[in-house]
Amino acid sequence: MTRSLEGKVALVTGGSRGIGAATSRGLAAAGAAVAVNGRDKDALAAVVESITEVGGRALAVPADVTDAAALAELRARVEDELGPVEILAPFAGGAGRPTPTAKLSPQRWRSVLEIDLTSVFLVVHEFLPRMIERSAGSIVLMSSTAGRSPSHANAAYAAAKAGVIMFAKHLANEVGRDGVRVNCLAPSTVVNDKMRQALSPEQLAEMAEAFPLGRLGVAEDVAQAVLYLVSPASSWVTGATLDLTGGRVIA
Repeated sequence: MTRSLEGKVALVTGGSRGIGAATSRGLAAAGAAVAVNGRDKDALAAVVESITEVGGRALAVPADVTDAAALAELRARVEDELGPVEILAPFAGGAGRPTPTAKLSPQRWRSVLEIDLTSVFLVVHEFLPRMIERSAGSIVLMSSTAGRSPSHANAAYAAAKAGVIMFAKHLANEVGRDGVRVNCLAPSTVVNDKMRQALSPEQLAEMAEAFPLGRLGVAEDVAQAVLYLVSPASSWVTGATLDLTGGRVIA
């Protein structure tokens, strides 16, 4: 799929670190101009620099994805500097810290749903009309194994991620004839900087033993799945949820 996205414009929210950063770099390597969103301006600048220093095209667009007005401004800037967005990856979120439901406050419930579900809707809502107008768009949403089956994550996060899966299915069914494809990813454990700081190599290796493939995921595993789902290679795929679990979830 080298340079298969030449001439396309992509937006990745939550793109300053981890899966979002790896996805941004992967899309740029495939030829897309990438708008990278997040809240940490220094981290965003580092991702953009890692893309531009190898000849890619990228733009840092910091904004709060739970703020509809901020997203409208973001869209206007991206369209002005890069062009209309055809690839959308609203990946910002991640409030899954374990909390017993009996101790989960109503405020925390609402906050997690806002971060992990409502923000996805708001991003899609801002960019979808122009995709429909142009009859061109590929949207990849980010769920989790927590949205597939019970886990150690808090109940609000599980409900939000299950909601993302159904949102993807509903949207795919609704806009397929408008030339827009919508798919979803549901990763299991993907190693990130926090895990590397908190756990020893031995502990990470022990965790890996629970997976049939014998290893934990890395951000690039997810980025490669995104590249497939937004490329011409998946032109007859929509409404699908791809489990990225090293065999931990086998449907």
